Amino acid sequence: MANLKEIRNRITSIGSTMQITSAMKMVSAAKLKKAQDAITAMRPYSSKLTELLQNLSATLDADAGGVYSTQREVSKVLIVVVTSNRGLCGGFNSSIIKETIKNIEENYTEASVDLLTIGKKGNDILAKSYNVIANNNAVYDDLTFDNAAGIAENLMDMYVDGTYDRIELIYNRFKNAATQIPQVEQFLPIKPIEGGVSINSDYIFEPSKEEIVLELIPKSLKTQLYKGIRDSFAAEHGARMTAMHKATDNATELRDELLLTYNKARQAAITNEILEIVGGAEALNN
Repeated sequence: MANLKEIRNRITSIGSTMQITSAMKMVSAAKLKKAQDAITAMRPYSSKLTELLQNLSATLDADAGGVYSTQREVSKVLIVVVTSNRGLCGGFNSSIIKETIKNIEENYTEASVDLLTIGKKGNDILAKSYNVIANNNAVYDDLTFDNAAGIAENLMDMYVDGTYDRIELIYNRFKNAATQIPQVEQFLPIKPIEGGVSINSDYIFEPSKEEIVLELIPKSLKTQLYKGIRDSFAAEHGARMTAMHKATDNATELRDELLLTYNKARQAAITNEILEIVGGAEALNN
């Protein structure tokens, strides 16, 4: 059994860890509320805009804006992997890394695959095995639509000029603080709406359909990327809050066990001292 000093030192160390994990939990909880409100408000707009433009772009030829929906033979693929810059968030980053590797091995064994990472953690692991053409860690320093739009513009340019035949996004979709769902989305080309339903009879276009597409499709793609990063950002704070909550609970349980061990050891030491005193007194009397 460890001596009393060693046990006291461990109890003190665990107490300090509990303070850190508890503080990180509260910080993540505060950030989660803001991030959750942002992604919850954004999802309906992004979903409806994507649905509208999927259908609209499918009715146009390449010169009128259908360049973003033209299907090509897939020989060169770019995957945008969204992780976090920091750890201590459970399996948040590892689930995305595993999903990325799984996606490449199952779907692109005969294609050339490059990665573009958003987040330091994903880049640190994936760069060891795959070609990472760029890493955009700084987007989290000021997570705004304009910063995400700059990345989306580069992606659109690389697709239009033929550098890549398909671009995909992989990120964690926020469900709740305890649940993050790895999501794989096709960014380019724009996937046609299922069933190929036409919207020509539902809308009157002013100005022309072509002008609307040329203006709104790039905006839709920028919104899709921004939503993915926002989703991942909210999921990160949810995962970190949950991880720190579990860490605090585990530390509390370990501290309580050590306190019990300490009290038992202290009681045993006191008993031994009493026995030694009694034994010494009896020896003197004899």
